[in-house]
Amino acid sequence: MLFGCSLVAALIPILISRCVGQLRKVLTPVVTGTVITLIGISLIKVSITDWAGGHNAQDFGAPGNLALGGLTLLVIVALNRSRNRWARLVAVVAGIAVGCIAAALTGHLAFKPLTNTAWLVLPSLFKFGFDFDWTIFVPIALVAVIAVIEAVGDLTANCLLSQQPIVGPQFQQRLQGGIMADGVSCLLAALFSAFPNTTFAQNNGVIQMTGVASRYVGMVLGIMLILLGIFPGIGALLQQIPPPVLGGATIVMFGSVVAAGIRVMTQTPLGRREMLIVAIAFGIGLGVEAVPEVLKQFPPLVNNLFGHAVTTGGILAIILNLVLPNEKGVEISLQEETLKQ
Repeated sequence: MLFGCSLVAALIPILISRCVGQLRKVLTPVVTGTVITLIGISLIKVSITDWAGGHNAQDFGAPGNLALGGLTLLVIVALNRSRNRWARLVAVVAGIAVGCIAAALTGHLAFKPLTNTAWLVLPSLFKFGFDFDWTIFVPIALVAVIAVIEAVGDLTANCLLSQQPIVGPQFQQRLQGGIMADGVSCLLAALFSAFPNTTFAQNNGVIQMTGVASRYVGMVLGIMLILLGIFPGIGALLQQIPPPVLGGATIVMFGSVVAAGIRVMTQTPLGRREMLIVAIAFGIGLGVEAVPEVLKQFPPLVNNLFGHAVTTGGILAIILNLVLPNEKGVEISLQEETLKQ
């Protein structure tokens, strides 16, 4: 039933992609910039948690973990600032490799057994059958709509970092294709009994660091992901990377997402109205995520949907952008009133 509802919900982003032009009137730079920045800030929390040792780690925050993540970050920064183009391109991979070697030498690399991991798994269509229920579909549909808002922010940041226009027909076409791709990927996932997936922000940080935004590279990585799905043993080997190494590698990527959001937000001067939108979206969005108990008196569905900064802050930014009058209109009204007097 869950996969059946996800299959139907995948049609939502596909339908929304057909009306991107109207969507752009709602998702202005101040809204998308706010969403992108909130995405980056939320991801930084994940990165810092990994850097300290990972969730529920017994040695969480140990100096050894922090040193391991710091070494990974130092290697990435040093190679990224090199004049050698290839050194910049391999900065992230080299940083993770050095971090893993250091982890092995210091006893922080604990290999997990692979005995129960199959080395070849072929996906099957509708492995668990198909069913549908409206009570399950409604929350999944809401999440699908929220994921579109997040995807618009990620795609805008991607265009900005890829030195592509973030206004005009070409940008609109890229948004349309990205949202459509989200829906198609969720559709395929449900057909093969996998959970929905959405556009995510980490690779924007990689583009910022390496300067590589080639679609060819994306296609090759897509093929690699397909192979990793068919040969899950390879993915299990990659999961051996210690969390502090991943945290040190991702902190700069997620920070780049925050910086991209600020750039989108400030591409036009921020007036009093825009500053108010940003202030409320950031204040309530980050506040709800920092103190999730504020929603504990509400039903679990409300807590799951609005307990995150991106969701709450993004929706608030959209509502305020629609409700608050534009300053230009206010100025014109004041000028007309002055002339009448």
